[in-house]
Amino acid sequence: MTFSLGYGTNGFSNHRLDDALAVIADLGYTGVALTLDHDHLDPFADDLPRRVEHVASRLSALGLNRVVIETGARYLLDPWRKHSPTLLSEDPALRIDFLARALQIAGDLGADCVSFWSGVSTFDNTVDNEVAWSRLRDGVAAVLEHASRLNVRLAMEPEPGHLVQHLSQVLDLRKELGDPELFGVTLDVGHCVAVEPVDAAECVRLAGPLLWNVQLDDMLPKVHEHLEFGDGQLDLPATLAALSEIGYGGLAAVELPRHSHAAPDTARRAFEALTEALTEALPEDSWLTKAESRIREKPSVIGSLFPAVGREVGRAALRPETDPQGLVHSTVDDRARVRLIAILADSLDAPALAGELRDLYRYGDDAERRGVLRALNSLDSPDAEVVDTGIQLVGDALRANDIRLVAAAMGAFAARHLEPHAWRHGVLKCVFVGVPLAAVAELESRADDELRRMLADFADERRAAGRDVPADALSLLKEGR
Repeated sequence: MTFSLGYGTNGFSNHRLDDALAVIADLGYTGVALTLDHDHLDPFADDLPRRVEHVASRLSALGLNRVVIETGARYLLDPWRKHSPTLLSEDPALRIDFLARALQIAGDLGADCVSFWSGVSTFDNTVDNEVAWSRLRDGVAAVLEHASRLNVRLAMEPEPGHLVQHLSQVLDLRKELGDPELFGVTLDVGHCVAVEPVDAAECVRLAGPLLWNVQLDDMLPKVHEHLEFGDGQLDLPATLAALSEIGYGGLAAVELPRHSHAAPDTARRAFEALTEALTEALPEDSWLTKAESRIREKPSVIGSLFPAVGREVGRAALRPETDPQGLVHSTVDDRARVRLIAILADSLDAPALAGELRDLYRYGDDAERRGVLRALNSLDSPDAEVVDTGIQLVGDALRANDIRLVAAAMGAFAARHLEPHAWRHGVLKCVFVGVPLAAVAELESRADDELRRMLADFADERRAAGRDVPADALSLLKEGR
């Protein structure tokens, strides 16, 4: 699998933090969602630097290699009012200061991100949604200033009952803030069951490359209660398969904050349920797990493993009923190659990784090249050398007429790194060769008047030749009017 399994320390509130981390590691988890709280790394402690250093050492010794910082402690800031103040409060200064401290701790621990939520707009029945949204926007902007200074990512969680309770609202807020690079998504898959209009697997796909933190639990529709797996209506295998499908490489941590009274047994049952679900979701895992281990031991073996992927795991489209060629959602072998390159990226420095990517692409067949392009989409903040190499590979793929190569080339990496002129021509190439525009990452946010002018010229040429214009191109033209 591409991601790491972890457990949240808020589900071990009756344990000392050192003991909780040891139990989590002993059960087989490789990451932890660390909630800052009075007893579990108090961010206001006088000796905070020493405590952070101790936790960093403890995590390393236990092999808990993925960490996210969670900020949902109930009475950390106000002993009388749960979760108060929030970013929606009239005076959010204490919340902003807390989040700034969390960002500093995350930076010191090398955490993936700091996770946070909006707060409840009707806490005191005096704040309407318009005022609350304005306060939230201003508060997040203030926190992002700290995030930029520390170069630490901030991931917002939609929370049932809060001002921001849907994934779409997080994405809307991100757009209003100018799509800041350090602002992404935390997704609690149980919340998807409780309040989202689509299932958790589809929420994962909608979040896509902006998904930086995942919380795992079960729930029932319209009921915000964290349940153990199997006690609600979450399709756990499908959700885990979707995480692998998008190449999610972060932490997926169990979130059971009300189960501390039986934490070790609950965490054990959760790990067993996850292991069983992964076997169902990712049947190719046996060969891939062995391949990943070999790459960790000797990265250069990827050259011999890469060609064998299709034979070992299959070549079927991940969503054959709607995407039979895997142009939009990719294929089983694409997904497997993404996993192998993710391990490679963790094992090599930037120059060596860039060299391996060039070789895998140059000497590979079309399927192997596709795997490299898909993997670029999942690389987390690659260094300049890797970016330069990726741009060269994307450019080569866009000169080809293989529609699966072209589709793979126009993913999240191209959206982030191609210059506007090259990106527009990539979109036009998709339309020309018949790649659905759904395969183009961040099309809505990057589409501009110049792209629409180019598409309009293309449409006029097609009509003059008596040929149809693709419906998705026409839709994009209409949206720009």
